[in-house]
Amino acid sequence: MKKLVITVIGADQVGIIAAVSRYLADENINILNISQTITDGIFSMVLMCDMEKSVSPVNQVQDSISQIGQKIGVDIRAQLADIFYAMHRI
Repeated sequence: MKKLVITVIGADQVGIIAAVSRYLADENINILNISQTITDGIFSMVLMCDMEKSVSPVNQVQDSISQIGQKIGVDIRAQLADIFYAMHRI
């Protein structure tokens, strides 16, 4: 399984989850787990996804999802789970 971690943060607004999940569905990327919260109007979300059957390579997914974030006014980042875990290891 090729796991991808996606993080989203920004001002809360209608349609954030819809925009992200719509893109992932179009790319044939499966959401395995999702956690989201809103604190003082700040929306944050972390998704663990399986991109094994993705129609696009990871670098294209990273660029495209970042552009979606820019369009809706939030910061969206995606990285392979292996890299994410290595960067956040104590």
